[in-house]
Amino acid sequence: MSGVLADTEIQQALQKLPGWKKNGNAIERNFQFANFVQAMDFVNQIAEAAEAVNHHPDIHISYNQVTMVLVSHDAGGITQRDIRMAGKINELAPTVTSS
Repeated sequence: MSGVLADTEIQQALQKLPGWKKNGNAIERNFQFANFVQAMDFVNQIAEAAEAVNHHPDIHISYNQVTMVLVSHDAGGITQRDIRMAGKINELAPTVTSS
């Protein structure tokens, strides 16, 4: 289990993760796509990446809007696992629009 990051560590990490913000004890990012199919293609890519590292985001889908929420529930907050997963999500979505 990873240790929970201090607020200053989280803020430093978020400076390198465009589109991500702290919300309570998690980090989140909203994505907007042209349509539902593109949104679902993105979600499926994230599912594969998350499964590969056994760290799964909470995913909220509303038509062409996708919100990713990351928190290490077992640690009770944001850890380096969440920061790494946010970076991977950003890599998989370089051309989408944050909302």
